Amino acid sequence: MLDYDKEAAVYDATRGGVPRAQAAARAVLGLVPPTARTLLDIGCGTGLVTERLAAGRPRLRVYGSDASPGMARVARERVGGVVLADARRLPVRDASVDAVTAVWLLHLLREEGAVPAVVAEAARILRPGGVFVTTVDKDAAHDVGSDIDALFAPYLSVSPSDATDRVLGHAAACGLDVMGSGVFRGHGQGRTPLTAADGVLRGSYASRLVLPGTAADDLVRGLAALPGPDRRRAEPEYRLLAFRRR
Repeated sequence: MLDYDKEAAVYDATRGGVPRAQAAARAVLGLVPPTARTLLDIGCGTGLVTERLAAGRPRLRVYGSDASPGMARVARERVGGVVLADARRLPVRDASVDAVTAVWLLHLLREEGAVPAVVAEAARILRPGGVFVTTVDKDAAHDVGSDIDALFAPYLSVSPSDATDRVLGHAAACGLDVMGSGVFRGHGQGRTPLTAADGVLRGSYASRLVLPGTAADDLVRGLAALPGPDRRRAEPEYRLLAFRRR
């Protein structure tokens, strides 16, 4: 798993930067009712998306939280109201915010019980009628039918923590009803064999790939042998689900 404190310095440059963040923010705001006045972006990372949520809806007070000190420090430079907090234990009162967002967070939570705990926490702090918007099936979105995906296939996790059916079940148990969905393009996220190999070596795919023994080395060798090592394959499309608190 990546060290997100260290990753904070290069995260935006290696994850599609502003174009990807702008696409995400636009799609998220399309699912947040215009009547919402407060929004907490949990697992906000460097705050690049959070900043654009605020810019896209000036009357919406946008805050952020992240469990990584390095990420939270960068985010505070963009959005003043960012707290260091575990998304399972937020320092927020019950029923006190209109919207909670979680962009590219749930797929990272591999610890047993972590995702239901985060969904429950989002439900706890939402006012009745408030909305929770989250990405689902994040890693699966990167499967664009490329030769890279063919090499990844034997190593894919069979139980992604942000699978749609699992998130739907957690949400229903917490009194959250589905109210909509959306998609947005992962600008700059089309992989090359070289970037994929680097990601394998750095642990970037820990939430998606199961690589026992020498599997990581075997996969890297296979990626190095693919044609067009610097040619980007197709960009992913990420999916959002929106829920309303009863």
